[in-house]
Amino acid sequence: MRKLHSMFLGLALALISACAVGPNYRRPDVEPVNAYKELDDWKPSSPADAIERGKWWNIFANDELDQLESQVDISNQNVRAAVDAYDQARALVQQSQAGFWPSINATASRQRSNQLPGGNLPKITDSAGISGSWEIDLWGQLRRTLENSKTSAQASAAALAAARLSAQVMLALDYFQLRAQDQLQRLLDDTVAAQQRSLQISQSRYRYGVAAKADVVTAQTQLLSSQASQINAKIQRAVLEHAIAVLIGHQPGNFSVATFGMRSDVPTVPAGVPSTLLERRPDVAEAERKVAAANAGIGVAMTAFFPSLTLTGSDNFVGSSISHLIATPNRIWSFGPQLAMALFDGGLRRAEVAQARAAYGITVDNYRQTVLAAFQQVEDQIATLRILQDQAGVEDEAVKAAKEAEKLTLDQYKAGTVPYSSVIAAQTTTFSSEQTALTVLLNRLQASINLISALGGGWSTSNLP
Repeated sequence: MRKLHSMFLGLALALISACAVGPNYRRPDVEPVNAYKELDDWKPSSPADAIERGKWWNIFANDELDQLESQVDISNQNVRAAVDAYDQARALVQQSQAGFWPSINATASRQRSNQLPGGNLPKITDSAGISGSWEIDLWGQLRRTLENSKTSAQASAAALAAARLSAQVMLALDYFQLRAQDQLQRLLDDTVAAQQRSLQISQSRYRYGVAAKADVVTAQTQLLSSQASQINAKIQRAVLEHAIAVLIGHQPGNFSVATFGMRSDVPTVPAGVPSTLLERRPDVAEAERKVAAANAGIGVAMTAFFPSLTLTGSDNFVGSSISHLIATPNRIWSFGPQLAMALFDGGLRRAEVAQARAAYGITVDNYRQTVLAAFQQVEDQIATLRILQDQAGVEDEAVKAAKEAEKLTLDQYKAGTVPYSSVIAAQTTTFSSEQTALTVLLNRLQASINLISALGGGWSTSNLP
């Protein structure tokens, strides 16, 4: 017993003093950024904590959008798949943790044998017992494996956050694009109504002989063209409605969104400090956690160069009668360490370490590229919002001027001072200006949503498990 106690004490001391082989993790360096170049004099409209409360879409103050977004977590299939992937990663962590504990098995058997052919009666042998083994983590293989599993699970959690944000952003983009289609439908309805009045004027002037038949035909042609566009606009709305249905996990045939007008304001959020962006983007966090997992993988591969130590033991009872099986004379027990080490493998272990290091290098490159893309996306959306804000002011003035010109031209046509072609040109200019202004408004809303997405949607690495 004293020798056994000394063996356990020696193993305990070895475990305490053992260190995990392989490089300890350090986050890869990236080029620091002090300020966003495109900020210039752009001023956001919403308070700084607008996206820190989780439901970033609340800045648009739209109850219908809020109701739709609340269904993304519950019903979106891509998000649910990401949840399942995260649950799978958590189960792998539990599997790695189980490696630190001994495995114990119970066995029981009955065997019937005949020692000499054709001579003796069959012999029955009963056995029952327990056996166990415990791998001692001298070189940190189990610890590095657990480290790999944990960081992979964190990467999976970040991927889940990225999938959730992506679905939320796609829903908001599609929703406002659908509202833009509703507004376009209204513009087309107003245009058709105006052209119907113009047709009536040309018909009346033709009846009184002060206008040519060509004016009436031209007015009819213009009206029919606008009516065709009026009908065609419904296609894109239906497509967007179906896309929203799929994003919230509904059958497109059982889902509809009521027609409603387009908002005229564009809420935006501040870009914040560039140095905090890496902590706010789930895709950056996912890439960084993958680097950490790959780093641990190098340690796992390197432990193959060292011997493995396993404690094994068994306690069995073997006899010819099951009723008297559990007895001291039938007991057979064993206990002892087992040391194993590969002496020659044709360079396999060295190649596996090289593969692990190369895999680590790939994750580092991907991480740095993800960081660059993150800063690019923020800069892109800030520039887009700033420039479109200036364009929106010009487009609003253009719409006012075009409407005034259309009214004046129609009055001049009634007075017979201009041909009908001038009316057509004025009406076309008005519709084109209104359509451009609507497109700019939609682009501004989309840029605001994309900026929120580029800033992480209120997510933070502190949310990682």
